Amino acid sequence: MRYEVLGDTMPAVEVVFDVAGESMYTQSGGMAWMSEGIEMDSNMRGGLGKSIGRMFSGESLFMATYKAEKPGAMIAFASTVAGEVLPIDVGATGGMICQKGAFLCAQESVNLSVALTKKLSAGLFGGEGFILQDISGSGMVFLEIDGNKIEKNLAPGEVIKVDTGNVVAFEKSVKYEIETVKGLKNIFFGGEGLFLTKLTGPGRVILQTQNFNEFAGRIIRMVPSR
Repeated sequence: MRYEVLGDTMPAVEVVFDVAGESMYTQSGGMAWMSEGIEMDSNMRGGLGKSIGRMFSGESLFMATYKAEKPGAMIAFASTVAGEVLPIDVGATGGMICQKGAFLCAQESVNLSVALTKKLSAGLFGGEGFILQDISGSGMVFLEIDGNKIEKNLAPGEVIKVDTGNVVAFEKSVKYEIETVKGLKNIFFGGEGLFLTKLTGPGRVILQTQNFNEFAGRIIRMVPSR
């Protein structure tokens, strides 16, 4: 397959299949446009247990698989918010841990499953939920990024502290923890919430400049109530 990321503000990834039988899967409703010669199959990928796990990690219960019936068939998957689409070669990276909702689409050879954080506190208080997404296998996966992409390559023992909603993904070699903001004044008046995500290298970390959930919350607070 070949792919091209199109657009700037609300990008999409357009995939052209080289041979019949190649396929991509996405969450329900992720397809934007496609040519003739594409067969769609909605299914609970991986069975009921994995499907329920995906639902708790921010994805849909059912996934949609699109298979090429002939060479040259084309399909596109569009982002849901303003930002970027990030292609990742899963086999080359050894897999990634992603925040819920980051997954856009992937080749059939890529596995998407639930990843529990190592510490209960990370899930209970981290702001992104106890369940993360584990991406493994081989092939291409495409992630959604809110705003712009920022990449950091952490050296062994190097630490970066991030607002949890600004974390997109990190390599499995990166240690993930939740740290409490210190000081009562900072907690009540700092405006940054109670917790930060502490990421410790070595490994690649992908951040995003916008936290869409926080942005949506601000919009909601501005809506007049009767």
